[in-house]
Amino acid sequence: MSDHDRFGLSRQVTLPGPLRLDGGVLLSPVEIAYETYGTLAPDGGNAILICHALTGDQHVASAHPRTGKPGWWARMIGPGKPIDPARDFVICSNVLGSCMGSSGPASVNPATGRPWGMAFPVITIRDMVRAQAMLLDHLGVDRLKAVVGGSMGGMQALSWPATFPDRVDAVVVIASTARHTAQNIAFHEVGRQAIMADPKWRDGDYYGEEPPAAGLAVARMAAHITYLSEAGLTEKFGRRLQARPGKEDGAKSFGFDADFQVESYLRHQGLSFVDRFDANSYLYITRAMDYFDLAEEHGGLLANAFRATGARFCLVSFDTDWLYPTAESRSIVQALNAAGAPVSFVELSSPYGHDAFLLDAPEMNRVVDGFLKGGR
Repeated sequence: MSDHDRFGLSRQVTLPGPLRLDGGVLLSPVEIAYETYGTLAPDGGNAILICHALTGDQHVASAHPRTGKPGWWARMIGPGKPIDPARDFVICSNVLGSCMGSSGPASVNPATGRPWGMAFPVITIRDMVRAQAMLLDHLGVDRLKAVVGGSMGGMQALSWPATFPDRVDAVVVIASTARHTAQNIAFHEVGRQAIMADPKWRDGDYYGEEPPAAGLAVARMAAHITYLSEAGLTEKFGRRLQARPGKEDGAKSFGFDADFQVESYLRHQGLSFVDRFDANSYLYITRAMDYFDLAEEHGGLLANAFRATGARFCLVSFDTDWLYPTAESRSIVQALNAAGAPVSFVELSSPYGHDAFLLDAPEMNRVVDGFLKGGR
């Protein structure tokens, strides 16, 4: 393929594979949807891989084709931003198991000609990273200047130097963790059970039928609470009631409609989500996150994950993030210190909780910009 065909927006490639998954299954072929921004340097030394979070996608700095909204990290990537396509060759792929063009339960099983559904093999974060490495091989990128990610993207970023220690020069991990806690797993299980309890789920075989939108919306609502902070919710909504026609004073309905503004907000978040995401993909990706335990993959000692790499690391946490609190980042920093890896760490103050990494955060941008430029 020519560079013109390989590079650019809204790309998709079918790689023959096979990709050996942690679960023991050989996946072939492997479809990967991705986007690139900027120009790959002749020596290939300016490539930066961006890893997305649970419900993210490859449209990191371009308008989303379904929603029309700007790229989910346009605040981080663009002209004059910390990651600038005028200088950097930026790659972002849809993760394995997702529903925006990469192989997942909604894609077609070549053996049957029908969507995989629940026959799709269970995947891990490391499987996602191996698929990304296959994409980089296709793009002609041997080594990454940096891999950058927040939340689940941070898990992938951590897994990169552990899985491919010779292919990464720098790693940026924002609002993330090296393994899921019991509380993390518990919230995800509530979401999965909401989906599977929806009669329209049909054991995952709903393609061509009406999807389990109600269950997926509830799953999104439950998860969305974990992305916010109590202070942020209180500031934004408090106990304020919804204004209704004839009841502009925000009177209680004495029923079970969305009386409180926060109820209406969560319902909106749930309903808007089902228009762009696949319920089975939500099951698979949350399972991959729950399985993630980087120490377990390396003999039970997190430092072992980083002993073979020469990469330098930057970790950023937020003081109101209770999904992946600062203590999780500190544990990673301690492991990196034990492994002798160079690491920078900062806790930033924000009222926005876990979602702060996606929002306007000038301090975060300054940290990332300084770290990436510091490697020259």
